[in-house]
Formats: sequence, C-alpha cells, structure tokens
Amino acid sequence: MAEALRLGVLISGGGRTLQNFIDLSQAGGLKAGVVKVVSSRSDAYGLERARRDDIPAAVVRRKDFDSTEEFSAAITAELQAEDVQLVAMAGFLCLYLIPDCYQNRVMNIHPALLPGFGGKGFYGERVHQTVLDCGCKVSGCTVHFADNTYDHGPIIIQKAVPVEEGDDAHSLAARVFEKEIQAYPAAINLFAEGKLHVCGRRVDIRPAEGV
Repeated sequence: MAEALRLGVLISGGGRTLQNFIDLSQAGGLKAGVVKVVSSRSDAYGLERARRDDIPAAVVRRKDFDSTEEFSAAITAELQAEDVQLVAMAGFLCLYLIPDCYQNRVMNIHPALLPGFGGKGFYGERVHQTVLDCGCKVSGCTVHFADNTYDHGPIIIQKAVPVEEGDDAHSLAARVFEKEIQAYPAAINLFAEGKLHVCGRRVDIRPAEGV
C-alpha cells in the first residue's frame, strides 16, 4: 500500500475542517495523514484538536513579522520541518505567499461558488449573508489551488446547494459546510492519486500520467 500523503493544515479558528481530515484519515477515507498544523492565532481551538491526536502544531502570527514575506517564510519552514507534501488551508485568514516548492501544492476551500463572492474580507458568514442579499438561488463551495491572491487560483471541485426560502446566513452556512466536508477530502484524494493536472486556469481530472 502506498504511503499516505503528508498533509499540512493552516488554520485560524475552530478547526472543524481539520477535525474532518483527522477523522477521515483514521477511518481510511482520506489518502493523507495530517502531519503538521500551523495556526495564525494562539487561541485557535484547532490547536487543541491537533494536540489531542499528537499532531505537531505551531503558532505563526502575522503581527510578529514585519512583512508578509517573512511571515510566509516562517510558515514554509514549519511545513518543511515535517516534510509536508500538500498544504490545505482550512479557515486560514491570512495571506500566505506560496514558495516555488509548494506551487500547485496548496489548496483552499471557499464557502461560495467562485469566482463570485470571493476576495479579501469575504469569509465566514459574511459570504453567506452577501449571497442572500443578492437574491441568489444557488450557492455552494469551491476547492481550488491557492495562489498569492485571495480566493483565486485554478478550481478543482465545486459543489452546489439550493438557497431556500427563509434561509439566514447561519442556516445557509450549515448547508454549505455539509458539502465542504465532502468536497475537500475528495480533492485531496484526487491529488494523492496523481489525477489533478493544472493547465493554466483549469484543472483537468484524469488518470495519473504513465498509468
């Protein structure tokens, strides 16, 4: 059996997505194991989730560095210390400048159907409230390869949900999250299987080359 992909997870908050990865990995549903957690906040509950499963964790706060470049380099050093092969942003609220060694190896999930309702400042329930305010009938989530612009980069998977009568930001967020916990592991598994091929702004999903 092939060795599990070494996954690093970047968090800023409660770590629900991180916990989903841990649970699926332990159950055999994720072809990756979380080997490092990096948080931008020292009070993020996701750090406790990492400690419970003896996963190495570090806190790298943006305010402790003079520049985004220095902040990003510190994150990269933490990831490389555990030989991370794929990075998953999971509610990470800071800009991470991706080094050459992690190009097309950093994923992000956004709680809307990109390219709509994304960009700096669009996170959490404010995304869902904006979707509702615009009268959209459909929303969803997007998994994409991250680049150095918020909520940008080639799209891997999208899953849609209906916007229902009487929805508020909380109820819509809950429905979208149910799709997130399916879509993100699916994208990671496709990466682990060598099936993701980036072609400019597109991601083609096909068998690994040479197979």
